[in-house]
Amino acid sequence: MDSHSHVFLGEGHEHAEKRTWWVIWLCGAMMVLEIAGGLLFGSIALVADGLHMTTHAGALLLAALAYRYARRHATDPGFTFGTGKLGDLAGFTSAIVLAMISLLIAWEAVGRLLAPTPILFDEAIPIAGLGLVVNIASAWLLSGGEHHHHGHGHGHEHTHDDRRAVDLAGDRLTVEIHEDGVPPRFRIATALPPDALALETIRPDGTRQQFTLTDAGGFLESIEEIPEPHEFAISLRHGDASASVRFQEHAHGSTHRDNNMRAAVVHVIADAAVSVLVIAGLLLARTFGWLWMDPLAGLAGSLVIASWAYGLVRDTGHILLDMNPDAQLTEQLRQEIETDGDRLTDLHVWRLGPGHLAAVLSVATTQPLRAEDYRRRLRRFSTLSHVTVEVHAP
Repeated sequence: MDSHSHVFLGEGHEHAEKRTWWVIWLCGAMMVLEIAGGLLFGSIALVADGLHMTTHAGALLLAALAYRYARRHATDPGFTFGTGKLGDLAGFTSAIVLAMISLLIAWEAVGRLLAPTPILFDEAIPIAGLGLVVNIASAWLLSGGEHHHHGHGHGHEHTHDDRRAVDLAGDRLTVEIHEDGVPPRFRIATALPPDALALETIRPDGTRQQFTLTDAGGFLESIEEIPEPHEFAISLRHGDASASVRFQEHAHGSTHRDNNMRAAVVHVIADAAVSVLVIAGLLLARTFGWLWMDPLAGLAGSLVIASWAYGLVRDTGHILLDMNPDAQLTEQLRQEIETDGDRLTDLHVWRLGPGHLAAVLSVATTQPLRAEDYRRRLRRFSTLSHVTVEVHAP
């Protein structure tokens, strides 16, 4: 049995941790300033806003500690599949906190709608404005270093991972979409001469395109570039023999999402959104005497926060319960294994951390293949970080 790493932390984990600590210090300083200023100048509103800031500082502290703990214990053998899910656990907890904040704001807003209270506009509006500035700065710090490493400008990566093996007239060919620093072209590993092999793509809408092949030294390469998107069936013909193979786009999306950072950003953006609504409500209330606009703005803000909290609970809950994170990729795995007549009798895919998936496969085959042969075929799926294969032969 070969050993392998069980470190499943997201890309840029340490950088995200540092950004979170920067925002904690910013919110902490603002919190102390508001509470001290409120006590010094007798402003209850200033003290209240400072105490409100502690809830977000606490949520950010939870995110930062989750980053630190996951990093320090990444190689701890006590964690069977690493600490990559710790960020999702922290995100789930933050979502619950957000939901509670939403309920508290709604409760206060309804109370003020039923029993309006006088508003000190000259004091409340600057405080709300200051809170908005701090939240915008916090959101900028948290998201400013986000990087996605899609280097070639297509919006996703194919590189040399996109290859398929196919049998044609008794020969084993390997078809690859190659774009490692160059425009995308087909490369085919075969001993056949270029004029003996015909290649045509058939897209989902029925569009067909033929490609001219040339000898590139050890393999054949298409002269024409491959248009985006790279989702099509390939028809290969050699004499009277033909074969087909399918390529599909990789869907990264939620697979790479850092829910710990997402929760931290949602906290500060939610507070910023509420600040905008509160400022609008206060200005309308002062201008037209509509005191009900202030609690109404608060109620609208609570609904916005509740919707974001629901999205966080749903997404992180799916990960914590090991639900399938990528149905399209799972189907691609099935097609890859069952290409040569083998049959998948069991397949489980789940997320280990941002950008890391695990898969357990059980394959029934009549071919003399080992588990390592199937793992080798799955290496083109860059997000598969831990693969277990069980082979059943008659």
